[in-house]
Amino acid sequence: METRLIQIGNSRGIRIPKALIEAAGLDTPLRLKVVDSGLLIERAGNPRDGWAEAARELRDRGESGLLDDPSPTVFDASEWEWE
Repeated sequence: METRLIQIGNSRGIRIPKALIEAAGLDTPLRLKVVDSGLLIERAGNPRDGWAEAARELRDRGESGLLDDPSPTVFDASEWEWE
């Protein structure tokens, strides 16, 4: 499908047909990325997607603790005082 840029206030945009939006499963919020061939529009995932399920699986296996090993930060090295 081809389209063209249209003026929208001080910006430019494109009209995306409803059928394409539905087929791609797009909803707000969206993420825009510049790629070699142009511009990519994708669903913006929630950074915490899957956390609840991962915690349930951990509990169901009888395990506890963090899902990932902790990563030291600059704060840990310079600000935190270990006693």
